[in-house]
Amino acid sequence: MASTLMNMKRGPVALLFTLQTQEYSLVALPLFILLFSDTLILQRRDVFCDFQRRLYAAQAARKVDAAAAVEPVKLLPQEVQVTKLPSGLVIASLENYSPASRIGVLVRAGSRYETMDNLGVTHLLRLAASLTTKGASAFRICRGVEAVGGSLSVSSSRETMAYTVDCLRDHIDTVMEYLINVTTAPEFRPWEVSDLTARVKLDKELAKQSLQIGVIENLHAAAYKNALSNSLYCPDYMLGQITADQMHTFVQNNFTSARMALVGLGVDHAVLKQVGEQFLNIRSGTGTVGSKAVYRGGEQRHHSGGGLVHAVVASESASATSAEATAFSILQHVLGAGPRVKRGSNTTSTLSQAISKVTAQPFDASAFSANYTDSGLFGVYTICQANAAKDVIKAAVGQVNDIAQGNLAAADLSRAKNQLTAEYLMSIENSEGLMEAIGSQVLAEGTYHSPEAVTQKINAVSSADVVNVAKKFMSGKKTMASSGHLVNTPFVDEI
Repeated sequence: MASTLMNMKRGPVALLFTLQTQEYSLVALPLFILLFSDTLILQRRDVFCDFQRRLYAAQAARKVDAAAAVEPVKLLPQEVQVTKLPSGLVIASLENYSPASRIGVLVRAGSRYETMDNLGVTHLLRLAASLTTKGASAFRICRGVEAVGGSLSVSSSRETMAYTVDCLRDHIDTVMEYLINVTTAPEFRPWEVSDLTARVKLDKELAKQSLQIGVIENLHAAAYKNALSNSLYCPDYMLGQITADQMHTFVQNNFTSARMALVGLGVDHAVLKQVGEQFLNIRSGTGTVGSKAVYRGGEQRHHSGGGLVHAVVASESASATSAEATAFSILQHVLGAGPRVKRGSNTTSTLSQAISKVTAQPFDASAFSANYTDSGLFGVYTICQANAAKDVIKAAVGQVNDIAQGNLAAADLSRAKNQLTAEYLMSIENSEGLMEAIGSQVLAEGTYHSPEAVTQKINAVSSADVVNVAKKFMSGKKTMASSGHLVNTPFVDEI
């Protein structure tokens, strides 16, 4: 403070220099304002502003230099890479540079591979993914996946089971440890398996709330003698009857390298290949050879209350890898595969147009298609009022017969191709759909078809191809499943 008073005697310029070169508390500033004139204050402000501008300029220059020193990284689009190991394990990956990675193990171990002695075992396996394994406890799996913000899920169909983990790509090593434990080293402690019974019952009760699930399950039970007739849900008489030994036996017979595919999105192919070579080569061979599906045709009717009738009429179509499968998919979209506009009335559907001529009551109708490795089902699904069921079902089947007679407009064929192409391309825009597309193809064929190849295959289908598959539906032995107030619902032999 003494030096400041001395500078005050020397004049305002000397004081300004002192203020710029020394640190002062805020209390000193009011004293300065009181002691000097407005001119002196303005001079001080000019000096400080100039000093600040110089500092900002220096900082900007440093930022520009740092940015110029870092060259932008060019990330080129990658193609799906597929490798088949000598053990039969197929590894497929796509490096999409996403900050989130998705890795899945797909196994040919769906419900079609169950036997009469272990019906429902795949339902328990779906729920047993979080149980204790030989390398990690149930608590460690749950806690470990959650700690890195990941997720572990299991889904199954009649042909495959899919174990999938999602995480940030920095934590791939962590979640892969749990994925490998769940798929290759389950322990199935008897008391933990016993605790699954309550969850199985809950699953079944939730499924009963959807009539569509029940109708489709009954359709498969009526259509096939074996394999594909097995339900996705544990039968009532098997609740609490499946043992840990039965689960071990099923895994030993079906979870082999030659029946597996390891698929990754947002992960390096070399890393995924190394994981497959080190950890998934545990059981070689093809495992248990499943029975070929035998189509028989038939009918299942489930009477219940309410004023609606859910009914599906189908016949055998084609396997998933055959050329006819694409033609059946186009026929499905010609007839109508559901509304394309949210809450829309689906007026472009030829099924809806045909049914609206026989009833003025509310209804819904769409074509149904399911393809498997050695068989398939194609048909029409209708929902309508009970008193109009006969007219609605016959009108729906009659529309397929109309196409089988050759009445297929070029505009309808073009629309169906565009809808099928758009549906496929939009389905692989998200990681879940892309994972399913890659996994199902490499597991069934050992290779992956690019979107360009798929769209070319769709465009190559002719009008004659669609007419021929419609004829196949009409001439084939029919299968029917229905649920609801069936007082006016025709039997399959009356259609």
